[in-house]
Amino acid sequence: MANENKTELKVELTPEVAAGHYANFAVIAHSANEFFIDFVSVAPNMPQAKVQSRIIMTPENAKNVLFALRDNIAKYEAMFGEIKHKTPKNQGNVNNGGDLPNPFMA
Repeated sequence: MANENKTELKVELTPEVAAGHYANFAVIAHSANEFFIDFVSVAPNMPQAKVQSRIIMTPENAKNVLFALRDNIAKYEAMFGEIKHKTPKNQGNVNNGGDLPNPFMA
């Protein structure tokens, strides 16, 4: 029997962070070394939207999030049914392959 060394990670969740932020839109850009994800709250008939949170991560961690999200969506749909996806007419195709100009890096 192989000896398994498992390290337990304790994650702290403060009350301020636990409250969370609502976002109904995300803007994703990347540089050679990081992915930038801005979570935005867009309100109807408002010309501006506020970034609620920005997450910066390595490409490897971004891919891990992709896999974890894909797995969780599959579990959600197995329990509650397919998530219907529609792109609002005014947003068009926001995925241009990810090679966006990076406004976050000077």
